[in-house]
Amino acid sequence: MTKTYVLMLVVWLSLTSMTTLNACSSRVNPAAKGTPAASEQQPAVAAQTSGEVVLGAARTDAYVPLLKGKRVALLSNQTGMVGDKHTLDLMLENGVNVVTIFSPEHGFRGNADAGEHVSSSVDEKTGIPIASLYDGKSPMPSKQVMDGLDVIVTDIQDVGLRFYTYYVTMINLMDAAVTYGKQFVVLDRPNPNGMYVDGPILDMTLKSGVGRLPIPTVHGMTLGELAQMANGEGWLKDGQKCDLTVIPCQNYTHQTRYSLPIAPSPNLPNMLAIYLYPSMCYFEGTTVSLGRGTDWPFQVYGHPDMTGYSFEFTPKSRFGAKTPPQMDKLCHGVDLHNLDAEEVIAKGINLEYIIDAYRNLTKGGHQFYLKSNFFDLLMGTTRIRELIAQGKSADEIKATWKADVELFKVQRKPYLLYDE
Repeated sequence: MTKTYVLMLVVWLSLTSMTTLNACSSRVNPAAKGTPAASEQQPAVAAQTSGEVVLGAARTDAYVPLLKGKRVALLSNQTGMVGDKHTLDLMLENGVNVVTIFSPEHGFRGNADAGEHVSSSVDEKTGIPIASLYDGKSPMPSKQVMDGLDVIVTDIQDVGLRFYTYYVTMINLMDAAVTYGKQFVVLDRPNPNGMYVDGPILDMTLKSGVGRLPIPTVHGMTLGELAQMANGEGWLKDGQKCDLTVIPCQNYTHQTRYSLPIAPSPNLPNMLAIYLYPSMCYFEGTTVSLGRGTDWPFQVYGHPDMTGYSFEFTPKSRFGAKTPPQMDKLCHGVDLHNLDAEEVIAKGINLEYIIDAYRNLTKGGHQFYLKSNFFDLLMGTTRIRELIAQGKSADEIKATWKADVELFKVQRKPYLLYDE
């Protein structure tokens, strides 16, 4: 590990200009100007002026006063940047007493493989202890760590998917806050997939590390909104509520095309990968490669035994993909990395890729699903596997969750902070 504070700074060109933007206010943050009490809060209305999105972490005037004189733990990683400064630095510069750093999957520096256990350590720059919440032992911080703090702050870039683990870590910390009577603060960031809601609702009998709440695959909410919903719907430990404050973004709506300035994890290197992720991640539960170990993770798919394709690729061991599926094997399949981003967004979850690979492999008698039930855990239901086996089309399968999605959109509405 180098001693520079940020190891990964992947700057992308913005895919499109910002749309009309939104003045944001928190349901629960009394420090936000003009914010009513939680019981009175209404979803924000569209702003009359436009401008660049202002991250919750940039609004030090709104959250530093809440943290002064308290022992603070920060959940963050390499994405917790405001311009060229990490939120940790902003806090320290403003006199906040940060005593612990919580690190999620991929680690505080974002350089660990998906699913790789990350050990607790010490931040090289500041000397602050790092408590890993992805060490393979327990997703919850120890009593010793919790006894040494007063408030937990979350500032991390999520991508808005039920199986993306950052929100799971946040919910686990909210449970810890309930258990130990600690305050919880979310410095909100935009959801790059916040433009729509899609996918089946999680069957809670399949609750796992890649599915924690009864929400669709694409929930269309920021972490701040999701935290409020978990609190309000009784989804935390024993149905209790934690002492929650959300510092919202400014100049953001759910239709804003927000281009992430830093890769949220090693295998989501660009915006097209992030937009395809809701459709492509299901390959993780199959024998098919989705491009880990290539220049196009989540933007290609293939298998050594798939036939009839002209596109080929060979996954190799590399940073963020030490042992990718089908490593060193020539795979035949489909190249998606030149798709139009807006067309991908408009399509939403597209099961055509999964169905195509399933039919190609199984007609030759080859194994498609992994022997584990990981495909079902990602889907959040066993029903989709059954429908694929029955020969249903992508559109027919998608129609099975449409009504549930509409009900969820009504359910989540009281917790939204930004105009839809």
